[in-house]
Amino acid sequence: MKLNYIKTSLLFLFIFTSFTSLEAQEFPSLDASPLDITIVRNDDMSPVIRVIYSRPKKNDREIFGALVPFEKIWRTGANEATELEIYEPLKLGSEIIEKGTYTLYTIPKKDEWTVILNRETNVWGAYNYKEELDIVRIDVPSKSAAATIESLSMAFMPTENGVSLMIGWDDRFIEVPFEKVK
Repeated sequence: MKLNYIKTSLLFLFIFTSFTSLEAQEFPSLDASPLDITIVRNDDMSPVIRVIYSRPKKNDREIFGALVPFEKIWRTGANEATELEIYEPLKLGSEIIEKGTYTLYTIPKKDEWTVILNRETNVWGAYNYKEELDIVRIDVPSKSAAATIESLSMAFMPTENGVSLMIGWDDRFIEVPFEKVK
C-alpha cells in the first residue's frame, strides 16, 4: 500500500511538472508585418512570376508622404526588401527581364511611382540600395483606391499581353505591367 502511494505521488509529481513546464513555454510575438507571397501560373500550372514581401499595416498612420516619404527609395514592404522571381522572360517597360530573382524597389511620388528591379537580393530594407545594380526603372501612375487598404497588399491580375502586379496600401495603388515575350 505504501509502495502504491509512492508510485501515485511520483506519477502526480511527474504529470504536474510536465504541464507546468509546458505552460512556461512561450512563443515569441508574431511579426507585426507578416511575410506573404503571391504567384501567377500559366495554364499548365508552371510558374510565371512570384513576389515575396512583408505586409505592414496602416494602423491609423499617415502612409504616403509620411511613413513612406515621397521621392525616396522604398523597399516596397517591411523588413527584408521585396523579392520578385521571374520564371520565364518577361518585358517590363522596354526591357526584357530574364528569368531570375530580383529586388523590387519603388520610389513613391504623389501622382506616380518609379518601379525598380535591382540585381542585388537578400537585402534588409533599402539602406544599402545600389542604383548601379538596377536593371530597369519604369514610371507608373499612382491611383486612388476605392477603399482603404489596411495592410500592404500585392496581387497579380491577368492582362491581354501578360500580367500586372497590383500593389496597394492605404488609399493608393499602382499597376506594374509585365508582358509575355513572344
